[in-house]
Amino acid sequence: MPHIAIIGSGPAGYYTAEAAQKQWGDDVRVDVFDQLPVPYGLIRTGVAPDHQSIKGVSRRYEKTALTENVRFVGNVTVGKDVSVAELQQLYDAVVLATGAPNDKMLGLPGEDLANVYGSASFVGWYNGHPEFARLDPDLSGKHAVVIGMGNVALDVARILAKTETEFSGSDIVGHALQKLINSGIEKITILGRRGPHQIMMTPKELGELGNLERASPRVDRSDLPDEAEDALLEPGLRKSVTQLRSFAAIPEDMHAEKKIEIEFDFFASPVAMEGSGKVESVRVERTEVKAGRAVRTGESYSIPADVVVACIGYRTSPITGVPFDDRAGRFANDEGRILTGLYCVGWARRGPSGTIGTNRPDGFGLIEKIAEDIDAGLLGPAKRKGRSGFDELVKERGLDVVTFQDWKKIEEAEAAAAREGSPREKFIDIEAMISAAN
Repeated sequence: MPHIAIIGSGPAGYYTAEAAQKQWGDDVRVDVFDQLPVPYGLIRTGVAPDHQSIKGVSRRYEKTALTENVRFVGNVTVGKDVSVAELQQLYDAVVLATGAPNDKMLGLPGEDLANVYGSASFVGWYNGHPEFARLDPDLSGKHAVVIGMGNVALDVARILAKTETEFSGSDIVGHALQKLINSGIEKITILGRRGPHQIMMTPKELGELGNLERASPRVDRSDLPDEAEDALLEPGLRKSVTQLRSFAAIPEDMHAEKKIEIEFDFFASPVAMEGSGKVESVRVERTEVKAGRAVRTGESYSIPADVVVACIGYRTSPITGVPFDDRAGRFANDEGRILTGLYCVGWARRGPSGTIGTNRPDGFGLIEKIAEDIDAGLLGPAKRKGRSGFDELVKERGLDVVTFQDWKKIEEAEAAAAREGSPREKFIDIEAMISAAN
């Protein structure tokens, strides 16, 4: 019977656990670890709070988590409470499904100024992640700059622009909601180094910007290529560019009816954050796209910025003793294999790319490789204790492990504390979570 430890309880982790059940049925034991007392990773703290339909995928993970041969082990930090090497002694296979929780840095002068944030921290703030819940950004100014041309940038811009009514049904945490609805922001600039044909934004998320109560999206017609060139794009991107064209066609009198303007500034590469102690503007250099790359032209200008959120990508957290590809920001691996008995999956394997659903074939593919390694005699020659061995370690070290049944108590308490119209009010600190579990 294989004993598998999965580090990370987000989509990659639970799809891998599901795949293990499909592969071995009842003849497998899977422990899913998480440093937080709550499961689901970016489904809980990364997906936009107003995208509840996407968060609904957690019901699939719960079905897996409630089976007898899959166990949630929450409130355990690998690298602190237990090492990867110790888990390798206990389990036949250890799978790192830790995602990419850290912001990729801009590497620009002034990014350490106050009120400059990466998307991991800013999104974590309004989603109630314990590490970022007390971020307390200053939103009293008029100008916000969002750097990036992917869906995360759209999420941040949309959240900054919404009214209190538009947050009905979302699970945005209360302290963030109050700050957002009382913000002074009147203009949100979305900066992109390249042009409309190079965006990573999907049509649905773009379309949401066109239906906001107090905000209007603006695209400069001169930034758009000839419409005939759209025919060369793949269908999804073509729809996104069509959406941008519709924004460019919005008449001025309709823009004037909205309090907030969301401006797309294409061919604009940020070169510095400017300000005295706190950000006041972003220095930008014009670009042109040559062979798909943004090339600076030497023409520069400054954009007013009272708050800046950089949505330019994420990096996996290194773990002591595990080979790491620093340039790619993920674990060094060969199609998921790191070392004998040590694997990675999801963003920890391939970097922050793809959708939530991309993690399912990734998890199933990895389990096939683990099964191949078992059949080849590479794993399991020594009898591993698996979860019983880990339970012994828990007693020795006095770890306060949170089970899935404990999580259900936390979930019930969050639902009971929800404001009207919201599915939950998340606990924003670990002590409160554990208290609710007990």
